This record gives sequence, structure tokens and C-alpha cells, in this order.
Amino acid sequence: MFDMGLPDSDQLQGTLVDFALLELIRQHRLSFQPLWTVDGWAKLMIWLALNCGLSGDTDSLEHFARSLGEPITMRMRRTFFERELGDLELHVLADPADAQVLLLSQAPQDPSVLAPERLTRALERADLLELVTADQSQWQALDGVVAIPWKRPES
Repeated sequence: MFDMGLPDSDQLQGTLVDFALLELIRQHRLSFQPLWTVDGWAKLMIWLALNCGLSGDTDSLEHFARSLGEPITMRMRRTFFERELGDLELHVLADPADAQVLLLSQAPQDPSVLAPERLTRALERADLLELVTADQSQWQALDGVVAIPWKRPES
């Protein structure tokens, strides 16, 4: 008898492919330097396209990006630009397309998680310390989140 609670094979295959893709990104994202840049993201996308049998020419790369679609591309990009720092109880979101790096508490009931020293350790561990403003007066504390502006390019 067919169990109505079980996903169908297409759903299972889609879930498995999504899981495998995001895990592939997690395992290889440090290979695409410079970290925390659009260039690093572009290198990942080129690598994936080449491994899908496409050439590196502009038309092939654009076709690859269009074929992925926005929902998959957004999940991939979020995975590429995030880090879980479990021992510090912080989640880091640092997409260079955003104005700020976000550090989210994984223990919102504990205000010490968002203490400046702990945030600085998290930024250092994620290799972000030199990329964000050091001026803590510009750090914006919200409910369980601290937003830290990226450094502005020097003129």
C-alpha cells in the first residue's frame, strides 16, 4: 500500500541533489579566492559550469546561470557567503552584495554571545576582520543580530 506521507521519487531526487550541491559548495568554498568577494563567487560558478561539461566562454556561462534559476542560485550564494561558528554560537552572513556583514546569535537568550570581543573573534576566524569597519560605534546591534558595515574602499 502507498503511504501518502512519503515524498515521491522526484521530490526525493530534488532534495538529494539540493543537499549534495550545497554540501559541495561548503566543502570547496575556501578554494575560491579571494574569500568574501564577487570574484570568488564567480570562480565557483565557473568551476561548476566546467564540471557540468560547459565551456568557459561567456555564452556557456550565461546559459549555466540562467539554467540554474533564481531560487537555486540564491541558496547557493547564501551557502557560499555564510559560516556557522558553533563554538561561538554565531552564524555569519557576509555577502559582498549586501551593505553589511550580519552576525546572528544562535543563543538569543544569552547577551554575551553578541559581546564585541566575541564578535571580533568570529570575524577573525572567518577572515573578515580586515574587511569590515573596526569602528564599533558603526556596528548596529539589533535583536539577536549585529550588523557591521564593510570597509569602504579608500579613495
